[in-house]
Amino acid sequence: MRSWTLCLIALALLASEKSILADDVSDPYNLLIVNIIRSMPTGGGYSAGNGATEALRHAVATTTDGLKIDPSHAMPSYCSGATYLVFLKTIAVLQNSQRIALSPDILESLHPSGQPDGTGVWGRWNANGPGTARLFAELGLGPNFTDLAEARPGDFLKIFWSDNIGVSEHGHSVVYLGTENREGIPFITYWSSNVPGGFGVKSVPLSRVHRMLFSRLEHPEALANIESIPPSDHYLYSLQFHASNLPEMERECGLQETFR
Repeated sequence: MRSWTLCLIALALLASEKSILADDVSDPYNLLIVNIIRSMPTGGGYSAGNGATEALRHAVATTTDGLKIDPSHAMPSYCSGATYLVFLKTIAVLQNSQRIALSPDILESLHPSGQPDGTGVWGRWNANGPGTARLFAELGLGPNFTDLAEARPGDFLKIFWSDNIGVSEHGHSVVYLGTENREGIPFITYWSSNVPGGFGVKSVPLSRVHRMLFSRLEHPEALANIESIPPSDHYLYSLQFHASNLPEMERECGLQETFR
């Protein structure tokens, strides 16, 4: 299994934004995401209430210079909001470094403005079930997969704590950081907003995890395709009221055979 040591090595390599964005760096977007996690605040408390959603909105601004992300305003926080902030900070760095070029309208569409589940970018990311993975599949942002052996630090990950998908699920939106063995017991390590403290790194026994759905950012420029997808995704919207199943989820997320 991949060890947390791999993530520590990656962190040591990320001495500057310039090194992150170098053309010869392997998995540059994963490395950038891991480095952005280093810059995130710690703590702030966990809450899934309206106050946390309002705080998330205040943490994101669109200006003439592009996206401005201040995670310190997003406290307390919850898991999908935390990972969305990391995603937006990644896009902001790439836009500011001219690695991608997104129009003001596209950047504005990324703002978490209270969209319901399945609607817009934030409404997809925040939805029950495979919200992030469904967004990646619709836009072509990168592959979705379920095989832990293929995972790398910096992959976005939806953890399912039960077999349920949709209305009765129990899950967690995180950024994968690695695995390790503690006295023969495998643990998975991730970053998110966690109960009760908020922003931070956490490790749990792998035996607690029922399902994992990874999403790897490979084509951030594909955000330019936002205007070509429906305003609302019926599948994700329906998961507020109905259950899904594994074959349906895999189909809706376009899982590649080689990554299953």
